[in-house]
Amino acid sequence: MRFSIRLTCGAALACAAGTLLSAQADSTVFSDLRPRSIGPATTSGRISALDVSGNDPRVIYVGTAGGGVWKSVNAGTTFKPVFDEHVMSIGAIAIDQAKPDTVWAGTGEAWVRNSVGVGRGVFKSTDAGQTWALMGLQDTERIANLVVHPRQSDTVYVCALGHLWNASEERGVFKTTDGGKTWSKALFVNADTGCADLAIDPQEPDTLYAAMWQVRRLPYFFTSGGPGSGLFKSTDGGKTWNKAQRGLPEGDLGRIGLALAPSRPGTLYALVESKNTAIYRSDDGSES
Repeated sequence: MRFSIRLTCGAALACAAGTLLSAQADSTVFSDLRPRSIGPATTSGRISALDVSGNDPRVIYVGTAGGGVWKSVNAGTTFKPVFDEHVMSIGAIAIDQAKPDTVWAGTGEAWVRNSVGVGRGVFKSTDAGQTWALMGLQDTERIANLVVHPRQSDTVYVCALGHLWNASEERGVFKTTDGGKTWSKALFVNADTGCADLAIDPQEPDTLYAAMWQVRRLPYFFTSGGPGSGLFKSTDGGKTWNKAQRGLPEGDLGRIGLALAPSRPGTLYALVESKNTAIYRSDDGSES
């Protein structure tokens, strides 16, 4: 291979303008250079999930859209990757606050832009993120939230958004009572509607709130909302659910984000996508 370089020299350079340099290059020129990974070939800068240990707030787990799970033990001063051997797209992280060495990771980011990655189910670590085991739900593709029962560590709820590009039965709210060995479907609306958010009452943990979202993305359009969307409540640990509608906008709803006030769990906030998107507040556990 032969190449030429033409330099335009400034006054500070001891050469005349237009000097032509020629050089011969062969395979030995680059023989000492080694290729290195510069990261996944996708938009990965988004932070999609985060949880902090209640026993030691210096311990933080962060899930990313395209970079796996990262952990800090010094309140965020430094982070190290702890999930590189598994899945790059993360949708949810949950520390078992009763047993903080137990951490759950739901794979597949649920913020569904057109460059979103795909997950491979639910993973669990019992040694503070050093090793992880796949616990099932591989076909959910995208998990929006994970909720661990505050008094029963083996009881975990998974909020699965599911497939983005097609209809699928593997979506909704799933529940395990044996630490992830087996799962049952606690809430399913239809094959086009997944779970966008999930909240549990810390004082009455049989009470759960689920935001269901009918959504579909194709290469040429994105549809958010439909008759399947809505806010659902269970008071028996997910066995039965009722749809909460009083006070919410009429017509089809889109995505809903949920937050319970820790000091007053009967107070629920919902960011509701509709024709007039707004934040709604309930002080009676979603009755109104």
